[in-house]
Amino acid sequence: MDVQKMLAELRQEREQIEEAIITLERLARGRGKRRGRPPAWMTAAKKRMKMEEAKKAPAASKTAAS
Repeated sequence: MDVQKMLAELRQEREQIEEAIITLERLARGRGKRRGRPPAWMTAAKKRMKMEEAKKAPAASKTAAS
């Protein structure tokens, strides 16, 4: 194998790994709490989840009471 070609490939791989590390470090730092209203789709999804939980809760309590 060509040593120069291997070195070039390893250097390219090292650059990609360094970029990935930088990106993960930025994500780990976080941005703090987000400000403003949540998007409409998120609010709708939360409402749907609450309604589903409410439907399941009475059925579970009826079986527990029996």
